[in-house]
Amino acid sequence: MYPRSFHYHRAKSLQEAAAMLAQLGDQAKLLAGGQSLIPLMKLRFANPAHLVDLNFIAGTSYIHSEAGVGEGGYSETGVSEGGVLRFGALTRHAEIENSALAATVPILHDCAAGIADVQIRNRGTIGGSLAEADPSGDWACVLSTLSTEVRCLGASSPERVIPLSEFILDAYTSALQPDELVSEVMVKIPVKGSGGAYLAFKRSAPVYPTASAAVQLTMEGDRCTDVAIALGCVGLTAIKAKDAEAALRGQTLNDKALAAAGEAASAAAEPQDDMRGSADYKRALVGALVKRAIAIAARRAHGEQVEVSHIYA
Repeated sequence: MYPRSFHYHRAKSLQEAAAMLAQLGDQAKLLAGGQSLIPLMKLRFANPAHLVDLNFIAGTSYIHSEAGVGEGGYSETGVSEGGVLRFGALTRHAEIENSALAATVPILHDCAAGIADVQIRNRGTIGGSLAEADPSGDWACVLSTLSTEVRCLGASSPERVIPLSEFILDAYTSALQPDELVSEVMVKIPVKGSGGAYLAFKRSAPVYPTASAAVQLTMEGDRCTDVAIALGCVGLTAIKAKDAEAALRGQTLNDKALAAAGEAASAAAEPQDDMRGSADYKRALVGALVKRAIAIAARRAHGEQVEVSHIYA
């Protein structure tokens, strides 16, 4: 099926794109990577009268540290505990996958490298993914385990910086105003002794996960001093598994603690029966993914280089 006809607009700046949104109203959609919007348009689930293309705006795809040390021949000495990694809204998943800066926070590499296939990673963007607020998306789940903020630019309002926890409100619903767009995503670099891991269970690479789990923790020896756990694809938004976090925080990471966290994560999940599996199956799957992600995150927190790949049915 082909999309309905639409008017195409090529924005020269983010400010101009925001102004177009304000002028064209709710019949306008932004085109970033297009990996969510274009399939919806081809199925005619989305029928915008106007399409505003962001892809020709200079300076919207980048990865650098708060100190301004970035990719492309610069050193990485600006990456330090408590610093911030900044991602332009149109930074492609593949750019993050191949970024030495992003790899300093391993869970970011896990996420980018595991999204769909090469074609999708070369086109999809981090800003578009968050703005879409798709319940099956990877970035919202992963970034909710880190201290993440979203910078938003509007035509009629001052620039806003919104914590990710307040940015995604519901399935396909964000805090963006009608004339606002995402301009930057900011991720605080975890403290020393931290490690994270993101795992998803998929039927094949191009499809969304059946379930996923993101874990970011801080270790002192064998004891977990802090932890964040998020579950993906088992609710209308990424679910923070607070009881699972409580089961680990302050505890030695032994088999008993991991089992308790897995059980708590399963209980926190809110899955639905669908073609990917029953709700009970997904709850069991979430518990297994969380336990495996905790073990990998702990090894990384102790300085091990652990490769991660998603699990395929």
